[in-house]
Amino acid sequence: MGTTTPPRTLAEALRARGDDSLAGLLRARPDLLNPVPNDITQLATRAGTRASVVRALEHLDRFALQTAEALAVAPDPAPYETLLSLLTGDGLDDGEQHDDAGAAITAALPGALATLREQALVWGEDDRLRLVRTARELLAPSPQHPSPTGLGPTVAEATAGMSPGRLQEILTATGLPATHDPVSAVAALSALFTDRTRMAELLDSAPVEALSVLDRLVWGPPYGEVTPNPTPPVKWLRDRGLLLPVSTRTVVLPREAALHLRAGRAHRVPEPVPPALTAVAERDPQAVDRAAAGQAFTALATVEELLKLWNGGGPTILRAGGLSVRELKRTATALDVPEPIAAFWVELAYGAGLLASDGETDERYAPTPASDEWLDLPAADRWTHLATAWLAATRTPGLVGGQDAKGRALSALGPELDRSAAPDVRRRVLALFAGLPPGTAPNPETLLRRLRWERPLRGGPAPGAPSAPTPGGATSGGGAEGTDLRSRLALWTLNEAELLGITGRGALSSQARALLEEGEKAAAVRLTPLLPEPLDHVLLQADLTAVAPGPLERPLADMLSVLADVESKGGATVYRFTPGSVRRALDAGRAATDLHAFLAAHSRTPVPQPLSYLIDDVARRHGHLRIGAASAYVRCDDEAVLNEILADRRSTGLRLRRLAPTVLASQADPGPLLEALRDMGYAPAAESADGDVLITRAGARRTPPRTPPVPVPEGPPTPDDTLLGAAVRAIRAGDTAATVARKETPDSPSSPGPSGALPRTTPAETLATVQAAAMTGATVWIGYVNADGAASQRVIAPVRVEGGFVTAYDHTADEIRTYPLHRITGVAELAEEA
Repeated sequence: MGTTTPPRTLAEALRARGDDSLAGLLRARPDLLNPVPNDITQLATRAGTRASVVRALEHLDRFALQTAEALAVAPDPAPYETLLSLLTGDGLDDGEQHDDAGAAITAALPGALATLREQALVWGEDDRLRLVRTARELLAPSPQHPSPTGLGPTVAEATAGMSPGRLQEILTATGLPATHDPVSAVAALSALFTDRTRMAELLDSAPVEALSVLDRLVWGPPYGEVTPNPTPPVKWLRDRGLLLPVSTRTVVLPREAALHLRAGRAHRVPEPVPPALTAVAERDPQAVDRAAAGQAFTALATVEELLKLWNGGGPTILRAGGLSVRELKRTATALDVPEPIAAFWVELAYGAGLLASDGETDERYAPTPASDEWLDLPAADRWTHLATAWLAATRTPGLVGGQDAKGRALSALGPELDRSAAPDVRRRVLALFAGLPPGTAPNPETLLRRLRWERPLRGGPAPGAPSAPTPGGATSGGGAEGTDLRSRLALWTLNEAELLGITGRGALSSQARALLEEGEKAAAVRLTPLLPEPLDHVLLQADLTAVAPGPLERPLADMLSVLADVESKGGATVYRFTPGSVRRALDAGRAATDLHAFLAAHSRTPVPQPLSYLIDDVARRHGHLRIGAASAYVRCDDEAVLNEILADRRSTGLRLRRLAPTVLASQADPGPLLEALRDMGYAPAAESADGDVLITRAGARRTPPRTPPVPVPEGPPTPDDTLLGAAVRAIRAGDTAATVARKETPDSPSSPGPSGALPRTTPAETLATVQAAAMTGATVWIGYVNADGAASQRVIAPVRVEGGFVTAYDHTADEIRTYPLHRITGVAELAEEA
């Protein structure tokens, strides 16, 4: 009975995997699919490239990463027991490592190792575990970047290039027998540092100050600076090889000595178990849903108000893109919210496709045609549209007001606010919420610790990148800046989720849970009963105000917003009627009788007499003056009114002159003239060239049809099962083509070249070989060049050969295909397996 030969390379290890395992690798590392590798060898090569390995390391949780870091400082290859010992220690420390922690590590290590194997970062059997070379280079220590474990180089690495005489001095100082062989000297010193008994005796003889120096270096960084005349404790350590020179001013604590001082542990605090989420409060789930629904209603009202505010054309766009600080302040004042909150609503409406640039020469922001469709939707559907857009958006309004890498201010709607990690962080935060019992509000601090455990490297500098220097000549690793961004994204997610009504009182609402698990329709069904029903009435009061005790139906709200000004908002909205607001309704084409009828139809209280008088008074004076283009003119049937205007000193700047008893001419344009006379207390109306009154309805400026901004992806998308299946079949077939034995014909030019090279045969030989294969049902290996000139190798089973084409079953594509014979560079028969 034969034995299985252990794999010697990563390619061999991948080749021995099943199809499901290969599909799992491609699913975990989708960057390997672009483009689909030709064979297993190319897949292994691509899996070992620096960019791909860095991306894979960034997706590891903390314990899987700690396992990889331990392998990086272990011998290559390392048995499973050695790896376990580096994580648990040898049990001879001062008690820092407890038995329960060791048991947790022992239980979690197989899973972490399986993750590393699945992602092709580790290969080999348990007795010969190998970390991919690129990952070892990224995680292993060097003078430029110490290991994340804080360990330095081995004795052999640190003494490379050291003179034999210096090695003899170290051996003599440590009491080891002298040897003239440098290799034997290094081996003897390494054996001393790994022998717990002899090492303990050596340290017992050390000065107390020397032990203090070791304590500062043992957990890293292992490098320190020394002067040309070191202190006695440092000299004692250097003479015995416990500090080895890296340069004239830098020394390092060798790895073997550090591991002895650490009781064999690679990490000070291994973290095999994810941090638990703690709750700050347990709330009634129904109260959470009601609070979230109330905030969802406020969110809808705020976005609607923003669209109405920019309905006639919003603020101009900065040359560099985005809103100016002044325009953001104006928007925040109009929405009655702080500026950071206003930036969130503006970015949300933009990300949902409700706002965009109008594309004009004087470029402004304005509602899109899609905003009208959105406003016509039921309230619950409008909310799910906003929530879905927020989940997928890479825009990060929390950055507004900060600065980019060049010190330039980041503005709302500016081009520098995209962060590809934002959608992943949002969904992960909400997934952690969803994992808690309904009504549970998690502690934000424990939530941040959990996120850091799950993605300790995500967003930080690449492993192995040079780090900032620290005092003493050491360097510190870790992705502080990137990790800080990810933490800030999580905190912004908590705030934005509360604003949007995803959460209520700090806990995930049931409608948001349905949105995450079942989709928009299920969320809308859950939210609808919690939202207030729109009202068709208001309460008119004698002080020229109207109270809306709840949300109003859209036609009523639109008309009331023209006829009156909003005075206060909250659970009930208070509108105030003024001469200006009534005139605005008259300018929009409404007659006084229309306004009286409208108020009588929609008021639950009688129309107050002062309001009726106000409407009649403004209507009586409205249009008494007529303004048209001359540049501009003013006409009125009442000469006394025109005399009054001419006598008013406020009209001096209008440069009016009388053309006729009932007509005044002005050099001002009609628009400014209209506003100036209104400011003087008159109620003029604009008229057309035909003398008809111009009706000015509420502005409705719309951008051209625009699609919402496309989120910036964070890496390649996760492939679906269909793509994975096709990719695995293509890789298997290409691997067969590259590795299968071919029939040798040494005395014929049809012999295939080296493994992996395209076969070369004459057209006659190609035709004869594929015809023979079609008759016998054999499988052949061909070289093929497509119409674009791209060459590939394929394994095909010819079915029919006619008309200059061969129809065959292509094992690479797992389908029947037809190939022109003139594009086949050569063909080789596959040898039968013994």
